[in-house]
This record gives sequence, structure tokens and C-alpha cells, in this order.
Amino acid sequence: MLTKVFPIQLKDGKQAEAEALVEEFAPKGPGAEDGTLSFRVYRDPARADYLLFVEHFADQAAYDAHTGSAAYRELIAGRFAGMVVEFVELDHELLVAL
Repeated sequence: MLTKVFPIQLKDGKQAEAEALVEEFAPKGPGAEDGTLSFRVYRDPARADYLLFVEHFADQAAYDAHTGSAAYRELIAGRFAGMVVEFVELDHELLVAL
């Protein structure tokens, strides 16, 4: 399993717009992909204009298919990217799960 974590700082005042776009993307992208095991996006109520993406994929090929999809290119690499100040892509390996 491949785990990706993305802390994302948004441009000022973009929280609501970014959240709406992520809600639009979820069923069209990750929700329709066999290799996407989970797609979760968190907001921090104490921090404006910030989202945390936590995503699980079956393997690297599933992640590549995810980022190569038409929905990803249009909504995330396209519209969402214009709302981002900074993001970091972090790979994680599962240690414990309950």
C-alpha cells in the first residue's frame, strides 16, 4: 500500500472555494478509481486556508492512474493548483492500524 500525505497552504480567503472543489473532485476522481483505497481531506478549524490530504493507494501504478485521470488534471492540477501557496508531498509507510 502507498500512503500520500499533503499538507497544503491555500491562498488567503480560498478555504471555502477549495473545499467545494475537493468535494466535487472526490466522487469523480478517487471515488471512481479501483486502486484508490481511501481519500480523506481534513480542515484545521484553528488554521484558516489550510487543508490536509491523506490518501491510500494499492500501489504506485494506482497513484499514477489517479494523478493521470481527466478529473485530476482538470480539478486538482488545474483549478485547485491555482489556490495553493505551498504544498509538500510526503510518502508514509503504515506501521500500525486498528
